[in-house]
Amino acid sequence: MTLRVVVADDQALVRVGFCGIIAATPGFDVVGEAANGAEAVAAARNANPDVILMDVRMPVMDGIEATRQITGGTSVRVLILTTFDLDEYVFAALRAGASGFLLKDTLPADLINAIRVVAGGDALLAPSVTRRLIGEFARTSRPQPADQACPPGATAQRALETLTDREREVLELVARGMSNAEIADHLTISPATAKTHVAHLLTKLDARDRIQLVIMAYQSGLVTTA
Repeated sequence: MTLRVVVADDQALVRVGFCGIIAATPGFDVVGEAANGAEAVAAARNANPDVILMDVRMPVMDGIEATRQITGGTSVRVLILTTFDLDEYVFAALRAGASGFLLKDTLPADLINAIRVVAGGDALLAPSVTRRLIGEFARTSRPQPADQACPPGATAQRALETLTDREREVLELVARGMSNAEIADHLTISPATAKTHVAHLLTKLDARDRIQLVIMAYQSGLVTTA
């Protein structure tokens, strides 16, 4: 299967560089470019990509608003790429529905892997921001009304009530930043079983990826400390 990718960045040289890396990798196809957020939204709707690499600071429409429109109206996944390792961008992008966040100095091999991870339905964050993100959610999040605390199509309260005790336990561990392997070790279960539990959580909670699971866990009040 060929992964279809759109690159959105207002700097032409940056776009050319990313497009070159992606196009030179077997199994990947660059199906569009965008110089601003509005063009990125159009490309998401017209080019049918699997993933959009999205810059944050762009003219006409910034990457955060473009991400919000794309994730709200399509099944395209967004991987944020920026030079700014700043919390405000991380939080805004993830709340807008982004499935990943990487800095632009990421190595080419790591970029390609990130695209694969995000296209596969998982979530990915730069190591430098992952634990801080979890800690910030723990510090600032408060239980919210159900209709604000979960993805479109469900309410947090109703969705959480559908979980088994084990699934709630796994959700708490996901929200604390654990990988499937770490969850398996913590619960003394196989990695395959841990992966299955996470897959069930994604389905039951109508979540796009692990990042939405983290956000839901904190905003619903299921997890309150890091």
